[in-house]
Amino acid sequence: MPPRRRRDHTVTATTKGLVVEGLCKRYGNHTAVDDVSFTLGPGASLALVGESGSGKTTTVRMLVGLERPDAGTVHLDGRDRSARARARAERLARAREIQMVFQDPYLSLDPRVSVADCVDEVLRLHTTLDTAARRSRVAELLEQVGLGAREAAALPRRLSGGQRQRVAIARALAVEPRVLVLDEAVAALDVSIQAQILDLLTTIRREEGIGYLFVTHDLAVVRHIADEVLVLKSGRVMESGPTAQVLDAPEHPYTRLLLDSVPRRGWDPGRTVSGHRSLD
Repeated sequence: MPPRRRRDHTVTATTKGLVVEGLCKRYGNHTAVDDVSFTLGPGASLALVGESGSGKTTTVRMLVGLERPDAGTVHLDGRDRSARARARAERLARAREIQMVFQDPYLSLDPRVSVADCVDEVLRLHTTLDTAARRSRVAELLEQVGLGAREAAALPRRLSGGQRQRVAIARALAVEPRVLVLDEAVAALDVSIQAQILDLLTTIRREEGIGYLFVTHDLAVVRHIADEVLVLKSGRVMESGPTAQVLDAPEHPYTRLLLDSVPRRGWDPGRTVSGHRSLD
């Protein structure tokens, strides 16, 4: 079955938000991403869903500029991000536009540097604020994510997993991005902490108008955070559309298989394995 509810992704100079058209990426004989297209408007939230090897990570790497697509384009607010950035200023500008929050923030935080200095480092690189203005902005960002002076003075190892993720979010927000890519951003957290971080992200999106691209395999998280869903398998879009429609009335067998793979009362893992084999 072809992907459903596909949209017109035609880009104009006034197009707002992220517009991805026909992205393709091959590594030798392996096609990692094959004709992936989607849009993400300002303040909207889109979930990329699929199992390992589905093409989620490669797609994201092309969006942020870590990989160049073999075909297709990436536009943000009408500006083409597909070509290689030539100058340092352009690379920094692109980095400010799309920021990432990873699954394990401890790996992306310098363990030798205090929380305040971690955020200040971003401001020193990307802004012209003086020391006093940066100090004020750091405090403001940490307060926005629910952290205070005690956490600001601490090293990352002194914080809980949820607190470290809040630091990672504050650091990403420091450059006022247009899009925030959340790569399994709550997968490593306890369920209660997940709920707190998701609630924080919902508040930030509402207040700041940032577009969220949520990369995850957790369909419960998708239902809570995403307006729309794009389901990937082997680099291709299997199904896309509003979250409630895709999760409550999936049309593609692979989407139904993902939903059937979620453990629940009466769950049969053998049926899930058989389903995977039938689609391979």
